[in-house]
Amino acid sequence: MMRHVLFVALLLAALPAGAAPEDERPVEDAARFKLARPANPDPPTLFLVGDSTVKCGTPGQRGWGEEVGKYFDPAALNVVNVAIGGRSSRTFITEGRWAATLSMMKRGDFVIIQFGHNDGGPLNDDSRARGSIRGTGTATEAIDNLLTKKPEVVRTYGAYLRQYLADARAKGATPYLCTQVPRKMWEAGEARIGRPSDGTVVWARQVAEAEEATLLDLHEAVAASYDALGREAVEPFFADERTHTTAAGADHTARIVVGLLTELPYSTWREWLSPAGAEIVSADFHQRSSDRR
Repeated sequence: MMRHVLFVALLLAALPAGAAPEDERPVEDAARFKLARPANPDPPTLFLVGDSTVKCGTPGQRGWGEEVGKYFDPAALNVVNVAIGGRSSRTFITEGRWAATLSMMKRGDFVIIQFGHNDGGPLNDDSRARGSIRGTGTATEAIDNLLTKKPEVVRTYGAYLRQYLADARAKGATPYLCTQVPRKMWEAGEARIGRPSDGTVVWARQVAEAEEATLLDLHEAVAASYDALGREAVEPFFADERTHTTAAGADHTARIVVGLLTELPYSTWREWLSPAGAEIVSADFHQRSSDRR
């Protein structure tokens, strides 16, 4: 993990879901934020699935998925950000956005799945109804959804993640589970971002291990970078108190995502980088080479 600290320090929060107050902003309108589509049908596509920390519709705020595309060559790889603010692992599926994403997916594509910030809310209310059952097991709860006015069987966070993995694999695509980006929540009296001992970050790791899926531990990589940079340097990365990033903060996270992807064994991610992406990887390589001397 020291490699990630050095990597992001050169380039220049989080508790379990439900531990921090819920975002009070309205859930973004799906009709206004329609799904993006691959620009070129021939090369592989990287789909980005998630919430507002991946794609944000609030002025002054940016998700990391809105910045990562510039680090890849569009002639070699489509980067399609289908994330939308306010969704959980559950509601991205129940609203039909996941099915629509699957309809665009082909063999050889990739998908990064990052949820957690919105999974700790109520299972049933008349404003969001987006929470998932805690854990990774098979528990369910039948509800008459007060928001949609329809019956629904709510599942665990882990069960929804398993569905994403299974559905993507059935399409011949490669899914990556991604732990949620950390909130800017420093441990009391410490120059360190808090790490959860329970909750969606931990459960995503557990599902990835159990399902033999590739894990992008973005939570730990970004938290470690914030630790290395310190409070003063991290402050401009946030557009609100602790959750949503500015363009600079989103770009910081996007560069870490590029680093995580290109470090995967036997991957071809380096072959698809744009010149800007190649500069990131080159900078990381030279920093690690210097550290070994």
